[in-house]
Amino acid sequence: MNSRTDSMPTSTDTPFLVVISLGALLSTIGFLLSFLSAPLVLGAKVQVPALVADRMLTNKLLLSQKIFYFHVPVALVSFVALGFGAFFGLRFLSKRQALDDLKSRVGLEVSLAFILMTMASGEMWTRYEWGVWWTWEPRLTTYLVLLLLVFAYFVLRAAIDDPERQAVFASVFAIIAFVDAPISLLVTRLIPSSVHPVIFRSDSGLPPSMLVPFICSLAGICLLAFGLYRYRLFEQGLRIKLDELKNRLND
Repeated sequence: MNSRTDSMPTSTDTPFLVVISLGALLSTIGFLLSFLSAPLVLGAKVQVPALVADRMLTNKLLLSQKIFYFHVPVALVSFVALGFGAFFGLRFLSKRQALDDLKSRVGLEVSLAFILMTMASGEMWTRYEWGVWWTWEPRLTTYLVLLLLVFAYFVLRAAIDDPERQAVFASVFAIIAFVDAPISLLVTRLIPSSVHPVIFRSDSGLPPSMLVPFICSLAGICLLAFGLYRYRLFEQGLRIKLDELKNRLND
């Protein structure tokens, strides 16, 4: 296995703090706009209509829907990061370069972080709106399977001591784990659910007051993920180079 580290990202070619700061700024703007400009969506019908701000309301206004501007972007980024891991896993299997294995592992690490954020935000909404912490609904079930697969990836890596075999088995497993991503993304179309909404539909475009906050949040979360990915690569590259220097000194 080729262990070259000369193409690792460095602090000069990757402005981690700039990317992460810009991502945090855009995310914050998106979240603020979601509360300040995006209208509340209609929920269940109320028993007695009420006049609020010169408007007769016959449905509940869902403040909890604001979590959509965080929950959906982190979920989408978790799929993308997992795709990065699967792509570099495939590249490792074809080229056998240690850098590709490292990029694959870091992709899975970033994906795991965003999967956990997706699960946490989703569970809060589920408890508030559905009155339960969990239900075996198609989207939730397939996403739970995705979480377990990513956990299993790191368990597999920890269980194999030989670096070559570890990288090979982990790369194959990363590709297998990614198969569940499109299934989880599209399952509400393949198996219509009565509880989990279909987010992206051709017949229900978001109005500008909701689309702008969503795009800001999505762009910010993407930049945060990319900045974290590059920072983690940089940190791991330094660690590998330090180990190589130690081995040379010992020799």
